Amino acid sequence: MDLEKQPQQPARPPAPPAQVSPAEAVPGDSLRASDADRDRIADILREAMAEGRLTADEHAERVDLVYRAKTVGELQPLVRDLPAASSGAAPGPASQPYAYGPEPQDGPTDNLVAIFSSATRKGRWRVGPRTNAFSLFGSVEIDLTEALFSQRLTVINATAIFGSVEIRVPENITLRGSGTGVLGDFDVRTLESMDPEAPVVVVNGYAVLGSVEAKPKRGKFVTDLQRRLRKHLGH
Repeated sequence: MDLEKQPQQPARPPAPPAQVSPAEAVPGDSLRASDADRDRIADILREAMAEGRLTADEHAERVDLVYRAKTVGELQPLVRDLPAASSGAAPGPASQPYAYGPEPQDGPTDNLVAIFSSATRKGRWRVGPRTNAFSLFGSVEIDLTEALFSQRLTVINATAIFGSVEIRVPENITLRGSGTGVLGDFDVRTLESMDPEAPVVVVNGYAVLGSVEAKPKRGKFVTDLQRRLRKHLGH
């Protein structure tokens, strides 16, 4: 008995690939870097220099690239050869040195960079929760005596390599600091305000063949600015 030959069904064309939205198509290395990303990489570089894994020149070059980086992909190569980056452990939340509540993650960050130059911030300006000051063969001056504090805790990360960072504060605030001088000077004149609601300025960082100095400016008080503002407004 002859079997009828069944006509072969034509092969179906492969289904077109699923459309991917532009947001889903962006690889991780192309994500825009945040201030927290840059600060984390800068901390890794600082520890590497303290351990002798990087020279002062190598550290200065990489830190400059850190604060110029726009994407996460630009940050990763800067620490790829360092043990902190290759451990694969996700960084935990930063410990709170003082009980003033968590620092706002979306607050503005001021970056003052002086490379063979100078950078100054003074006069009447609104202080953000975090300021990064970096000096390489230059000088950075931060004067908070007439500044407006919009939050109680202000953190200044100061790095001076063959340069200087000078910070001046009013006499009636709280000033604290933690840092290291490597063939240089890291000097924070600690203050404790009598007012429990006074602004708190914390200066962290290090100086390599340079200087970081934070101290009160005589005769300058936060209330002086408040009184001048009330007089200007007619109160």
